[in-house]
Amino acid sequence: MKEIADQNFFRYCLLALIYSGPPTAIALKFLQAPYGKHNRTGWGPTLSPPLAWFLMESPTLWLSLLLFPFGRHFLNPKSLLLFSPYLLHYFHRTIIYPLRLLRSSSPSKKGFPISVAAMAFTFNLFNAYIQARYVSHYKNDYEVQWFWWRFIVGSVIFVTGMWINITSDRTLVRLKKEHYGVYVIPRGGLFEFVSCPNYFGEVVEWFGWGVMTWSWPGIGFFLYTCSNLIPRAHASHIWYNDKFRAEYPKTRKAVIPFVF
Repeated sequence: MKEIADQNFFRYCLLALIYSGPPTAIALKFLQAPYGKHNRTGWGPTLSPPLAWFLMESPTLWLSLLLFPFGRHFLNPKSLLLFSPYLLHYFHRTIIYPLRLLRSSSPSKKGFPISVAAMAFTFNLFNAYIQARYVSHYKNDYEVQWFWWRFIVGSVIFVTGMWINITSDRTLVRLKKEHYGVYVIPRGGLFEFVSCPNYFGEVVEWFGWGVMTWSWPGIGFFLYTCSNLIPRAHASHIWYNDKFRAEYPKTRKAVIPFVF
């Protein structure tokens, strides 16, 4: 009975992840989360951005590490290897990225709304459960011959996306530091093709995760990432064009080079 209850709970969580994508995309066409360049008042008290990022991303590490030992595949080296890219991404996002923000902070930096951080914390708690529980317990094809091909191809895609994401974020953080929090037009690399290569990199990452896991949890997370980041990238693209007008390169797309 306990196993059946756990299976049902996992299934309902997975369905919620998959079906939450479309309403998220629709909502973000009309209302952007008020942080970064979209920061605005009216969302309650705020935290420093480095602390907010650390707190809201942290469930991806501590909950995953708490859940993993309870999975039937905990001692399977393939499950540990498969989950390592997920942990690598979130170690960077939870630890390294906030430290980089902290070093670049300026007195004019605006706060991060606690309400938005709380929503992100809740999603990360929810998604960490799905991804960790699937890889450690419910995935049942570790021994199929395609496992290594999927893992290798997915890893190449994932690492490529992570490199794009990290280098683009590093450029944005550096520009904020150099210009004391004032936004300027980013130049170089994929910024010559899209306004938000950091979001493009993260979309590529989780597409790679979907290939690696070859699963509905992986695909669901990829689709949710698209639903969340592509509308935000489009809003940022409009923001850049409105702010810099004729100075902003007209050939740049929002998030996908040469396409959108």
